Amino acid sequence: MMKKKSMSASKASLVFFLCQMISALDVPLDSKLLEELSQPPTITQQSPKDYIIDPRENIVIQCEAKGKPPPSFSWTRNGTHFDIDKDAQVTMKPNSGTLVINIMNGGKAEAYEGVYQCTARNERGAAISNNIVIRPSRSPLWTKEKLEPNQVREGDSLVLHCRPPVGLPPPIIFWMDNAFQRLPQSERVSQGLNGDLYFSNVQPEDTREDYICYARFNHTQTIQQKQPISVKVFSMDSLNDTIAANLSDTDIYGAKPVTERQPILLTPTGSTSTKVELRGNVLLLECIAAGLPTPVIRWIKEGGELPANRTFFENFKKTLKIIDVSEADSGNYKCIARNILGSAHHVISVTVKAAPYWITAPRNLVLSPGEDGTLICRANGNPKPSISWLANGVPIAIAPEDPSRKVDGDTIIFSHVQERSSAVYQCNASNEYGYLLANAFVNVLAEPPRILTPANKLYQVIADSPALLDCAYFGSPKPEIEWFRGVKGSILRGNEYVFHDNGTLEIPVAQKDSTGTYTCVARNELGKVQNEVQLEVKDPTMIIKQPEYKVIQRYGQVSFECIIKHDSTLLPTVIWLKDNDELPEDERFLVGKDNLTIMNVTDKDDGTYTCIVNTSLDSVSASAVLTVVAAPPTPAIIYARPNPPFDLELTGQLERSVELSWIPGDENNSPITNFVIEYEDGLHEPGVWHYQTEVPGTQTTVELKLSPYVNYSFRVIAVNEIGRSQPSEPSEQYLTKSASPDENPSNVKGTGSEPDNLVITWESLKGFQSNGPGLQYKVSWRQKDVDDEWTSVIVANVSKYIVSGTPTFVPYEIKVQALNDLGYAPEPSEVIGHSGEDLPMVAPGNVQVHVINSTLAKVHWDPVPLKTVRGHLQGYKVYYWKVQSLSRRSRRHVEKKILTFRGNKTFGMLPGLEPYSSYKLNVRVVNGKGEGPASPDKVFKTPEGVPSSPSFLKITNPTLDSLTLEWGSPTHPNGVLISYILKFQPINNTHELGPLVEIRIPANESSLILKNLNYSTRYKFYFNAQTSVGSGSQITEEAVTIMDEAGILRPAVGAGKVQPLYPRIRNVTTAAAETYANISWEYEGPDHANIYVEYGVAGSKEDWKKEIVNGSRSFFVLKGLTPGTAYKVRVGAEGLSGFRSSEDVFETGPAMASRQVDIATQGWFIGLMCAVALLILILLIVCFIRRNKGGKYPVKEKEDAHADPEIQPMKEDDGTFGEYSDAEDHKPLKKGSRTPSDRTVKKEDSDDSLVDYGEGVNGQFNEDGSFIGQYSGKKEKEPAEGNESSEAPSPVNAMNSFV
Repeated sequence: MMKKKSMSASKASLVFFLCQMISALDVPLDSKLLEELSQPPTITQQSPKDYIIDPRENIVIQCEAKGKPPPSFSWTRNGTHFDIDKDAQVTMKPNSGTLVINIMNGGKAEAYEGVYQCTARNERGAAISNNIVIRPSRSPLWTKEKLEPNQVREGDSLVLHCRPPVGLPPPIIFWMDNAFQRLPQSERVSQGLNGDLYFSNVQPEDTREDYICYARFNHTQTIQQKQPISVKVFSMDSLNDTIAANLSDTDIYGAKPVTERQPILLTPTGSTSTKVELRGNVLLLECIAAGLPTPVIRWIKEGGELPANRTFFENFKKTLKIIDVSEADSGNYKCIARNILGSAHHVISVTVKAAPYWITAPRNLVLSPGEDGTLICRANGNPKPSISWLANGVPIAIAPEDPSRKVDGDTIIFSHVQERSSAVYQCNASNEYGYLLANAFVNVLAEPPRILTPANKLYQVIADSPALLDCAYFGSPKPEIEWFRGVKGSILRGNEYVFHDNGTLEIPVAQKDSTGTYTCVARNELGKVQNEVQLEVKDPTMIIKQPEYKVIQRYGQVSFECIIKHDSTLLPTVIWLKDNDELPEDERFLVGKDNLTIMNVTDKDDGTYTCIVNTSLDSVSASAVLTVVAAPPTPAIIYARPNPPFDLELTGQLERSVELSWIPGDENNSPITNFVIEYEDGLHEPGVWHYQTEVPGTQTTVELKLSPYVNYSFRVIAVNEIGRSQPSEPSEQYLTKSASPDENPSNVKGTGSEPDNLVITWESLKGFQSNGPGLQYKVSWRQKDVDDEWTSVIVANVSKYIVSGTPTFVPYEIKVQALNDLGYAPEPSEVIGHSGEDLPMVAPGNVQVHVINSTLAKVHWDPVPLKTVRGHLQGYKVYYWKVQSLSRRSRRHVEKKILTFRGNKTFGMLPGLEPYSSYKLNVRVVNGKGEGPASPDKVFKTPEGVPSSPSFLKITNPTLDSLTLEWGSPTHPNGVLISYILKFQPINNTHELGPLVEIRIPANESSLILKNLNYSTRYKFYFNAQTSVGSGSQITEEAVTIMDEAGILRPAVGAGKVQPLYPRIRNVTTAAAETYANISWEYEGPDHANIYVEYGVAGSKEDWKKEIVNGSRSFFVLKGLTPGTAYKVRVGAEGLSGFRSSEDVFETGPAMASRQVDIATQGWFIGLMCAVALLILILLIVCFIRRNKGGKYPVKEKEDAHADPEIQPMKEDDGTFGEYSDAEDHKPLKKGSRTPSDRTVKKEDSDDSLVDYGEGVNGQFNEDGSFIGQYSGKKEKEPAEGNESSEAPSPVNAMNSFV
C-alpha cells in the first residue's frame, strides 16, 4: 500500500515538474548566426528503409547530415562496422555520408545485399539513420510448362491461371492477345487480384488460342510473357450434330441445352476467410462468382456501414477497395453474388493491425545552462509498440551517465543541464509490423543577446497606415525585449502598440508625430545589447486638381491637368494612360510637369485618360473622358466618307487561296487610307459578315487565305479619315473543298460537378473551322501519375462529356481531338483536370488563441493534410461568437461572426472583440465544394478594459446648499467596476471655473446628496466609472442651487466663494428652409429678460439685423431670406451688456429648379387659379354672413383652440390660452402663472409644447429633436416622461420635417 502511494506521489510530482518546464529556445534561420552556433548532427536525407535497387546500375545509399562543426560519417553493415576503405568498389562522396557502390565495373549487386546504417558524428553528439535494407530487384523468367488446350462447354465457368514468377517487387499482371491488344473484360470476364482470368460463364465468342498472361517488372523495365493458352468453347448445337453423326437413327441422343445455374464463388473458396491489413494501407477484398446468367456482386459490412468517402468498387464491383484503413474498419465484410436463380455469399473477417505511428515525435531542444527540458516520444500501433532510447547511437542503458538526465518510459527529463549535456538522442518505437526511429538533439548553449536587425535601419510608411519595426534577436537564455522611444526615452506600453513575440514593434496607425528613433533592448543574464531603428512617417500623395471631362472639336487642342501634393521627401513619378494602356507614340501628345496636352486632336484620341502618381510608398490615380466631335464644316470643301467600291472579281481560285480585285469609289475630298475585306460563309452562317483582312488605300488587289469547306462571298469597305463607306455589293460565291480539321477545340477543361465524376468541356470549333462535314470530337482521358491506358470516346458536335465513377478529386490528363468525315485533326495537347470535389474530411487541429488586448485576439491552427481536403484548398473560415459578458453574467442571442482567410494560411486576427467577455470559436477548412467539419469549440476570454460612460446623470432636488445626483451604471462596464469618480467646480457669471473638487464613490452606489454648496450658484459636474484598468469616458452636467425664498442674496462667506450666476442662453439651433429659418434656444437664469435675435450674412461686414422676440418664447422664425445663402445668427437679452449666445451659422436651401419654370402663361394654371379665387370668394361671403349672425366660424374655432402664444395671455384658472386680448406682453402673470416664486424658469415647466401648435396627440419629438407623428383633429397634451424635456421647438420646425 505504501508502495502504491509513493508511486502516485512520484507521478504527481512528475506532472508538476513537466508543467513548470521552461520552453526551449527558437534559433532564427539567420545564416551568419547559424555559422557561429555549435549544433549536434541532424540527418537531413537518407535512403528508404526498404531499398530495392536495379542490379544493372551503381548502388547509391544516401546519408546527408548537417551540424556545427560539420559531422563525420561512418557505416555499419549487418550490425558490424563497414570499412569502406577495404573495398575498392565502394566510395563515399566528399563532405557527405552517401555511399556509391560501383556495379558497372564488374561488381555484383547480390554481394552487397544487407542492412546498412549511417552514423553522423561531431563533438556534440551522434545521429543515426534508419536501418536501410538493400535488395536487388529480380525479374525471373517464366518456368516452362506444357499447357493443354481448354475445352469447355458453353455456359460453364472457367479459370485461366497466370502463376507469374516471383519477382522483387511483385510484377503487374495483364492479359493480351498476339496483337498486343488488351483482352476485353466485363462483369462476365475479369482478372482477379492474383492475376488469373475468370469466366463466370463462357460463350462461343470466347474461343481463341492466344490468351497470353504478361508480367511487367517496373523496376527493371522488363516484361515476361507466359505461353499462349488455348480455349475452345463447344456450343450445344455443334455438340448435338457431332453426336447425331455417330449414332443410328434408333439411338436416343441429344446433349442437354445450356442450362442456367445459380451462383457459386470461384474465389475465395469456402464460406469464410480472414484478412489482415495494416493501418493507413488500402484494403482490397475480392469475390468472383460463376453462374448463368452472370451474377451481380454486392458488398455489405455486418453490423455497420461501409465507410463513406473511402469506399470504392472496382473490377465491376467484384473488388471492394477501402483506402486509408484504420482500426475502426475491422469487422466482417460479406460479398453476395446473385442472379435470378439464387445467391451465394462469403464472409471475410478483416483485422486491421498497425505499424508504429507517431503521436508525439521528439523535437530538438536548445537550452541554456541550468535550464530544464523534456524529450517526449509517444507512438501508437497494434499491437502497442515498445519504446527504447539511445544516446548518440548507443542504448541509453549502457551510454555514459549524465546526472541531468532521467528516463521515465517515453520521456527523458533534463534538469539543470550543462554544456556537456549536449547529445543526440534516438527514440525507437517498434512492434512486429515495423519500427519508427527519430533523432532529437539536446543542444546546451550559453550565448549573450544578439540583435540580428541591421543598426539604424530606416522604415518609411505613409501616415495612418501600420508601421512594423523589426528587432530579430537571439540569446541563451532567451532575452527579454523592450522598446523605447528615442535613445533614452521611456519604455513603450499601452494599446497603441502591439509587441510581437519575434521582437517586432507594431504601431497600428502611424501618425506624423510617430516619426523618430526607436530603440530595441535585448537582455539576459549574460549581457545586454540594443539597436536603434529610424521611422519616418510621410504625408500621403494626393491629386489636388484632377483631370476633367472634355469635349473638343476635331483638329483642336486639349489639355488635362493633374496637380499633385506629396511629401517633400518623396520623389513622385507621373504616368499618363489612355484606355488603361500606354499613350500612343505620337509627337502630338505632350506630357508636362502637371498636365497632358494633345495637339491636332483626331477621332482616334477619343477615350479615357488616366493620371497615375507613384512614389516609393503609395500610388494614386484620377481619370477623365475625352470626347472628340466633328469640326464645323467649311464652305470651301466638303469632306465625306468614300463611296463604296464596285466591280468585285475573283480570280486564281485554289483550294486554300483566291485573288480578289475591285474598283475604288469616289474619295469625297478625303484620301482613302485603307480597304477592309469581309467575308460571308453561306454554308454555315448565311447573312453574317466577318472581318477577313485590310490593305492600304493604294492597293486594289489582294490574295486571300481560305479555309476548307466554306462557301465564300466577299465585300469591300473603303475607309478615310472621315469614316467608313457603305459595303460594296457581294462578290460571286466560291465553295472550297473539304479537308480534315486543321485545329482542335480550345479552352479544354476538366472539372467535376459531383464527387464521382469528371466533366470535360471545350469550346467547339466554328462552322468554318470544321473543314468538312461530320464534325465530331474524340475525348480521351486517363488518371495522372497512374500507369493506365487512355480511355477514349467519340462524341457528336457538342461541348461537354461527363465521365462517371471516378475517384474523388484526382488529377486526370485530358485531350480533345477534332475529326470529320475526312480524318482527324493534329494530335492535341494534354491538359490537366480534376474529378469532382467533396467536402473536406477533417477539421483543423491544434487551434490556439492568443489574446493580444481587450479587443483583439490572434488565432492559430495546424493546416489539415492536403489529401483530406478533397478539393482545391480555398482557405479557412473562423467562426467566433460572444458567449457572455464576464461582468454581467447574462447570456444574450448568439450572433456568430465569420472571418475567411484565403489560401493555406494558418493564423488570423480577430478584431472588434468586447472587453471582459467569454468567446468561443472554431475553424473549418473550405474547398470548392464547401466547408469541412468544425474544430472543437475553443473558449477564450478577453481581459478587462476601461468602462463606457455612465448611462445617465440626473441632478434633482436643488436646495439652497445641496443637490441630489442620481446615475446609471455604464452600458458597457468592460470589467468589474471598482468605483465612480465625481469631480465638480462652480462657474461664475464670466464663465470662469472655480476650484475642482474630487470625490470617489463606491461602485455599488447609484445616488449622492452633495451638501454645503453655495446658494444660487451654477456647478459643473464631471462623472465617470473606473475598473482596475483605468477610468472610462466621463459624462458632464450642470445644475444651479436655488436662491433663498425672500429673494435676498445671503452675504458671501469665506474667500474664493463664487458669486451667483447671471442668466445664460445656450444650445442655439437652426432649421433652415429655402427663404426662412427657425431659430430655437434654451434660456436659463433667475430673471426674465427681453430676448432678441440678431442675424446677418456670414462673412459680411454689414451691421447685424435685430429682431425682438415677444414673451418668453424660446424660438423665432426669420423670414425673407435669400435662397442658397450662408447666415450667421446669435441670441441676446436686452439690458444685460454683452450677454449673448455664441454664434451659429446656417445656410438656406437652394432655389428649386422647378420654380424657374414660368407656368403663369400655361392655360391649365390660369384656369386653376380662377377656380381657387372663386372658391375663396364664396367662403368669405359665407363667413361674413355667419359672423353677422353671432355664430362661430371654423377659423375662429381653430384660433380658440390654437391661439398664437406671442399675443395671448394666460387664463387665471388653469393656465391655458384664453381669448384674444390687447394686453401687453409685460403685464404681470396672475395666479395661474407657471413661473415659480423664485422668478426662475424651469425647463420642464415650459408651455411651448408643440402639441398646442400641432393638431393631434401623435405629435412627439425623438431624443434628437426630430418631429414624428402626423396632425389630427384632436388636441391633447401627453405628460413628459422620464427626464426628457417637454419643451418643444417652434411649429415651423415641425413643418420643416415634412418638407
